[in-house]
Amino acid sequence: MLNIGCHLSVSQGYENMGRQALALGANTFQFFTRNPRGGKAKSIDTEDINNLIKLMEEHNFSKILAHAPYTLNPCSKDERTRQFAFETMADDLRRMEYLPDNMYNFHPGSHVGQGTEKGIELICELLNSVLWEDMSTTVLLETMSGKGSEVGSRFEELREIINRTELNTKLGICLDTCHVFDGGYDIKDNLEGVLEEFDRIIGISRLKALHLNDSKNVLGSHKDRHEKIGEGYIGLDAFERIVTHPILRTLPCFLETPNELDGYAREIALLKSF
Repeated sequence: MLNIGCHLSVSQGYENMGRQALALGANTFQFFTRNPRGGKAKSIDTEDINNLIKLMEEHNFSKILAHAPYTLNPCSKDERTRQFAFETMADDLRRMEYLPDNMYNFHPGSHVGQGTEKGIELICELLNSVLWEDMSTTVLLETMSGKGSEVGSRFEELREIINRTELNTKLGICLDTCHVFDGGYDIKDNLEGVLEEFDRIIGISRLKALHLNDSKNVLGSHKDRHEKIGEGYIGLDAFERIVTHPILRTLPCFLETPNELDGYAREIALLKSF
């Protein structure tokens, strides 16, 4: 069975996100932990969260994915920006323990001229500060497109972050199809080769989730502009190969395509039809 969902808003409450996912034909979902541009998170409502956990158990949900705000940049030049990243991620991971055994995704960040090596050093400094031994959440590094000074567009960079994180058993990877394609990995015509390279450099057991997005740009463009499934340069045939691939078909998949809810419902139905 394909485990698929889309991005929903936590402002409606946890149980309501679960019910909305079901209404869309989904059995998982992704949500921002707070406003995607930053700010404070809502107070924890344990009854609401427990109602979601019960709903997920009753309907055989896959793991769900929390997403850090876009403004979280642990390898910024600016000390205040790095402090925001530390405070936000530390708070988010404490809150995720109310939803045990799920996943938390973040963009590794942009080194803004300091160089990739310094960027990786600062990312690992954050991770070594906020991870703890008995946490139940798996923290996912998202594959990036390589625009600007982004860290994480090459598998080698993600491997280096893992190597230099002390509690790296808590880390996994979320592979974003638009990002890796824009980053130069040809998942359209060489999916098998890309997965073999991922396994050789990172290890396929680290791959924990997929962001399913077509791309408005060509292979290797380093642009990061998402398109609806089948309407971009990756194309529908490639997505059929992705969601039916024996390594990928059981992973939780999350749509981040430019859609309203009815569009997500159509894409979920389309991908499940494969």
